[in-house]
Amino acid sequence: MKVKTILVSQPEPKVENSPYFDIQQKYKVKIDFRPFIHVEGVSAKEVRQQKIDLNNYTSVILTSKNSVDHYFRVAEEMRFKVPETMKYFCQSEAIAYYLQKYVVYRKRKIYVGQKEFSDMAPLIKKFKDEKFLLPASDKLNDDVPQTLNELGIDWKQGVFFRTAMSDLSDLRDVKYDILAFFSPTGINSLFHNFPDFEQNNTRIAVFGSTTQKEAVEHGIRVDIMAPTPEAPSMTMALEKYLAKVNK
Repeated sequence: MKVKTILVSQPEPKVENSPYFDIQQKYKVKIDFRPFIHVEGVSAKEVRQQKIDLNNYTSVILTSKNSVDHYFRVAEEMRFKVPETMKYFCQSEAIAYYLQKYVVYRKRKIYVGQKEFSDMAPLIKKFKDEKFLLPASDKLNDDVPQTLNELGIDWKQGVFFRTAMSDLSDLRDVKYDILAFFSPTGINSLFHNFPDFEQNNTRIAVFGSTTQKEAVEHGIRVDIMAPTPEAPSMTMALEKYLAKVNK
């Protein structure tokens, strides 16, 4: 069956050269963007209840742009002046670059991983005497605490923001040929909003093995999978599928 409509469960890209827009033109499909989940900040009071005093930490481990935003938001709410001596360990270059929104970029204080969290292990290991804070969401990948515990460092996780399910009630009567998901919470949000969802001819695209697992557990047939060696991104996986069905 040909594909005419796709719903991507993420915000619309802000860049003009997004591959999604190329797909729209090339395959004459309509692509809508709608986040199925959103982030809500945790109050400074709730952070204090987790027995976290920002004064006690000399290094911060940042795994996402959200963790950057919410660390500095909580610091401001607590009237904590982040010292210039603070060290930042960023999971990727994109996060390190985003950090410049809040601090003057000094390479000697910002340490950058490749992509995966485990890539940061050798960097963190060099600073075993630091006290590390991990401002994170309530949904933390299992490999993060595992990696930090194996390093034998002094660290603490703080829930600084939560992942919440968005209200999608206005989509109840809207049908799409493909739904694209990027997290297990996105799948949960679909069934939270539409408990009686039936897949029928809707094709489901998922990114990541944990998203795939959640989909299968909900009885969903996964038609499009990313990343794979041939399609390392969702857009490449979608294009590969469209090239086959929209001949």
